[in-house]
Amino acid sequence: MAAMTASGPDVHTSEEAELLACRRAIEFAMDAGFSRLIIEGDNSNVIHAISSSVENTSLYSNVVDDIRHLIRGLLWSNICCIRRGGNRVAHVLAQHARHALDEDLYWIEDSPPPAMDALYHDFLSI
Repeated sequence: MAAMTASGPDVHTSEEAELLACRRAIEFAMDAGFSRLIIEGDNSNVIHAISSSVENTSLYSNVVDDIRHLIRGLLWSNICCIRRGGNRVAHVLAQHARHALDEDLYWIEDSPPPAMDALYHDFLSI
């Protein structure tokens, strides 16, 4: 339905990268008019942090709080941890943003060209 690639600040850990990407993705989805989201990630610590109601005291607590606040603004959400290979399209788009991106790119109701092979493979596995 929608996809994006965006560059961000340099990060030091995979948790920081996933949290920043999650916040950016939810903001994009809400700006695009979505109010029901399935939020998937492969870092179990991140998924636990954003889905928990326990106060987060980590170094990234401000980002976790931002994400929780955004999620509360949705009509419905489902947050789940998936295996790393469970979303090839997201992986390909993240790699594209990491290695070849000078600007943020958005696709609404269009297939993102960098991920066409991954989309095709996902379609075949249905």
